[in-house]
Amino acid sequence: MLCRLPTSSLLPPPPAPSIASLAASRPSPASAVAASRPPAPAIFPQTRRASAPEAAPGMSASASSAAGYPAAGGDFTEVVIVRHGETSWNATRIIQGHMDAELNDIGRQQAVAVAHRLSREAKAAAVYSSDLKRAAETAQTIARICNLPNVVFDPALRERHIGDLQGMKFQDAATEKPEAYKAFVSHKRNQPIPGGGESLDQLSERCVSCLYNIVEKHKGERVIVVSHGGTIRELYRHASPTRPLHGKIHNTSVSVILVSGTTGRCIVKTCGDISHLQEAGAGVLENAFGGDKNSA
Repeated sequence: MLCRLPTSSLLPPPPAPSIASLAASRPSPASAVAASRPPAPAIFPQTRRASAPEAAPGMSASASSAAGYPAAGGDFTEVVIVRHGETSWNATRIIQGHMDAELNDIGRQQAVAVAHRLSREAKAAAVYSSDLKRAAETAQTIARICNLPNVVFDPALRERHIGDLQGMKFQDAATEKPEAYKAFVSHKRNQPIPGGGESLDQLSERCVSCLYNIVEKHKGERVIVVSHGGTIRELYRHASPTRPLHGKIHNTSVSVILVSGTTGRCIVKTCGDISHLQEAGAGVLENAFGGDKNSA
């Protein structure tokens, strides 16, 4: 469920305000991702599709200005963060993590809808994306329709690695892999998941470092970043640590964060906007897996 976020709070600088030092601390792609990818999954039928929901507590259904700050330019970079389109594994509630599911037909329609929305807004300087197929195809659709340069793929923008749970249906995880499931739903942010999975702190470290690396390259510009539900939630948590995120980050939802190129301060301008799906008559899966606090 979605709602408008307050737009007037300027948050304090992150613990390490130097963007250069944050970028330097970014983990290497080799340490952040798994070395191999399984084949793309089979296609599954769609389930319980609803029209794009109206606003509700925790998120924003439409863009809004951060009072007193420009959309981009000067000290601030405008980072437009898009979740990838729907996959068949989202629809059947399979835990994806680093597994390389492709967009389904609905996901491709969603990618076109968000691309047309972004093509009507201020032109971005670049498009960055996770290298997993579901994000890569979404990003390539955006770049093509918005007439932007080639997408820059970065493994640091991947979804959280979910270890032994990857490829499992969520409803089976607790009984078939109880230790991994317990770690996955744990509130302990330093808890890794058995089977090579990441802790939330590890996920945050790599994606936030990547964010500041992008900002360092595009001071005062507008950039588009295509990523995954869990990763986007960590970026929101970094930008707005005192305001918990409720509800879901739906497929191809748009979130906008202004990031100071000098201090590292962040302002959440928009979160979880799916107005383009409403306008295009596209639906979102309310019971799809991913985009919530247990996103993967």
